[in-house]
Amino acid sequence: MNNADWLSRTHQHVWHPCTQMKRHEAFPLVPIRRGDGIWLEDFNGKRYLDAVSSWWVNLFGHGHPRIKNAIKQQLDELEHVILAGFTHQPVVELSEKLCELSGLDRAFYGSDGASATEIALKMSFHYWKNHGMAEKCRFVSLENSYHGETVGALAVTDVPLFSATYAELVKPGIRVPTPDTRQARDGESSADVALRAAGALENVLAKQGHAIAAVIVEPLVQGAAGMAMYDPVYLSRLRELCDRYQVHLIADEIAVGFGRTGSLFACQQAGITPDFLCLSKGITGGFLPLSCVLTTDKVYQAFYHDEVSRGFLHSHSYTGNALACRAALEVLAMFAEENVLDNNRQKAVLFNDILTPLRNRPDVRHFRHVGMIWAFDVDSPRADFAQAFFAAMLQRGCLVRPIGKTVYFMPPYCIETGEMRKLCEDTLAVLDDLRQTEGDLSKDSTALP
Repeated sequence: MNNADWLSRTHQHVWHPCTQMKRHEAFPLVPIRRGDGIWLEDFNGKRYLDAVSSWWVNLFGHGHPRIKNAIKQQLDELEHVILAGFTHQPVVELSEKLCELSGLDRAFYGSDGASATEIALKMSFHYWKNHGMAEKCRFVSLENSYHGETVGALAVTDVPLFSATYAELVKPGIRVPTPDTRQARDGESSADVALRAAGALENVLAKQGHAIAAVIVEPLVQGAAGMAMYDPVYLSRLRELCDRYQVHLIADEIAVGFGRTGSLFACQQAGITPDFLCLSKGITGGFLPLSCVLTTDKVYQAFYHDEVSRGFLHSHSYTGNALACRAALEVLAMFAEENVLDNNRQKAVLFNDILTPLRNRPDVRHFRHVGMIWAFDVDSPRADFAQAFFAAMLQRGCLVRPIGKTVYFMPPYCIETGEMRKLCEDTLAVLDDLRQTEGDLSKDSTALP
């Protein structure tokens, strides 16, 4: 079967995520047959360089043999067992390893990133309630934050496109200024911006700390905000303020964990340990859905009681799935055995040089980089920039999904020099083409992350 056959069938029955389906009357979906390394291939044989790691989940490339073989071996032993009342080897070993690497003590599992956010928010609220402090029930998040699209997660997500429709279902959170370095005033450094934002947060905590359960942040990079990057000093001050005002710190590393920012966990660059660490996406290398919330023994002990109602009665049917846990263990083994972080740092130096022509373009603003993430904003009058850029890059065999007028690259770590050169050259060509044309392929300039 070819692309057209699969397109016809998907339109009959599949409702795609984060999509206004009517758009696909004019802009076809792309049926994918197989993946290999950094490349995806459709049913007509055309290949696409996956520069967004298939929604930021793929770490080491599609079909990586180590992860694939680990799953195959686990499949011969145990595919899944209920984790309520039972346990198994992969979930025990993964929990031990994640606690060792993070400095935390306990692991609770879910199936996706939004689930991890829900778990952390509920745990924090319930912790204070078990301590007789039920008034601590509000959550603080950053402007332009994104933490998922379930109802609880929407309360701490500041993207109206996702949250406005469901306002009546959502308990409003408290927003504080983002430390986004792009907010720098004349003469300010990234650290200055971060400290200014931390000062605004301190004002909120000083006045309302008695009613706040936790502050939740995306450490170092706010993904859906257009890859907004900020100085680690913000995290250092955040940890101090949360301790001072008796508020939990939730680090949402769903997108930025597992080496994306240059360290295994982004919080490590600030030398801090959160009260809750949310993980997903890259945890299985992009093979299987899994999420995890790591926390402290102090939090755990608040639920340890004779009364069932004081326990954390949250569950997912596939909690701690054995196949997913085995994939995650292989991912961690690869970090330990293959010098991944050092190799990525060396690649990043080379890739920064390759991307110099982009940095120097007059229509590029705020070119920025951390770890294996690159982003820049495009000064374009086109209302349809995101959709037009996405479409043009697909024609050239590159999967790049702008966020508004922010173009970003978050490729699998297996990307090589020639592939980064292609990505840069194609981006330059498309930017040139778009500047020479005008149009309105879309009423909405936002392409989803």
